Amino acid sequence: MIADAHSLSRRVRLLLSLCALTFLVWAVLPLGSSGAPTSRQKLEDVQRQIEATQGKIGKRKGTERVLSSDIARWTARIRRLQGRIGTLQSRQAVVQSSLASAQGDLDRTQKELRFQRARQVRLKARLAQTRRILSARLIERYRADEPDLVTVVLGSKGFAELLERGEFLRRINEQDQRIIRLVRGAKTDARENAIRLDTLEGRQAKVAARIAVRRNEIASVKQDLIDTRVGYDDTRAGKRNALMSVRGERHELEGALSRMKKTQARIQSILNPPSPGMLPAGPIRGGSGVMVWPVNGVLTSPFCERRAWESCHPGIDLAAPTGTPIRAADGGRVAIAGPTGGYGNYTCIQHSASLSSCYGHQSSIGVSVGQQVSKGQIIGAVGSTGFSTGPHLHFEVRINGAITNPMNYL
Repeated sequence: MIADAHSLSRRVRLLLSLCALTFLVWAVLPLGSSGAPTSRQKLEDVQRQIEATQGKIGKRKGTERVLSSDIARWTARIRRLQGRIGTLQSRQAVVQSSLASAQGDLDRTQKELRFQRARQVRLKARLAQTRRILSARLIERYRADEPDLVTVVLGSKGFAELLERGEFLRRINEQDQRIIRLVRGAKTDARENAIRLDTLEGRQAKVAARIAVRRNEIASVKQDLIDTRVGYDDTRAGKRNALMSVRGERHELEGALSRMKKTQARIQSILNPPSPGMLPAGPIRGGSGVMVWPVNGVLTSPFCERRAWESCHPGIDLAAPTGTPIRAADGGRVAIAGPTGGYGNYTCIQHSASLSSCYGHQSSIGVSVGQQVSKGQIIGAVGSTGFSTGPHLHFEVRINGAITNPMNYL
């Protein structure tokens, strides 16, 4: 909501500036040459607005560059984070496979545990039963008195009965011994099965704990990474929204600047009507570079042409009739405007801290030092002043004062 309020406030200020500019145009256009001083003041006001708007555009371009750089950094962070998440997902797949194996081990352990628990119940029942049988047998033997060998021999009626009684006693003794062994075996099985149950229960607890720890570990790390990525996405989205807002403001300012420059050109046309003898201005001729052609003339001398009196001609020559309007190749501030040695009537426009363009041999100069001009604005007329062999425009482009090929900018 605060960002929307700021955006609305900026739009209102921009609309008021445009309204003021419209009123300024309405106030200036009806004036003739008799109102030149007032029109000049209006022109200066428009120029100040242009400079202020250009400064605002420059600031927004700087903000756009910073935001674009920030967005690129956050995007790189998100990509790295996504790579980590992808690596973690691969690791999770491997761990999940091992967990599946551990789960199988756990299932087998639990199955074995259930079987051993059931077996333990059976063993306990069997032990209890054998103990009851043994107890009954011991009581029975206690009550019956175990016969000794002499009694058996003397009590037998014959050898056959003796053998029969001996076999009977042997079988009873073997049965008793078998009962005792069953009781011992049942006790041993019950004790060993109890130990096995303890071992299985311990293994079950360890496997279950290991599965829980690994799953929780992966889930925690993955969730942290996802939360971080969501935060990064939100930050990047916020910066993108800010970038779109600043870019929209810049486009609006550039539209206003374009309208201001048109107004400036119309005011200048009122303040600087064509000089007597100046030919009609033709259409602006653009090229592939950042500058427009200063005149629609014929190229008669290329850059750095060798001549008898100079090893490198410091510009290009464009032949055109005397009085042909000369246009500013780009917008900027007039640094030189007046007769200058062999250049004759000479004008130089400073476009930036390092870039400038110069125009020589003019028949008349239409601008003054310190004046701001726009790209394509008429600044003078073709002539043959200074050291010249005929009507033409000598055009130069300089970087930090050093000549360079103008064709790189046209």
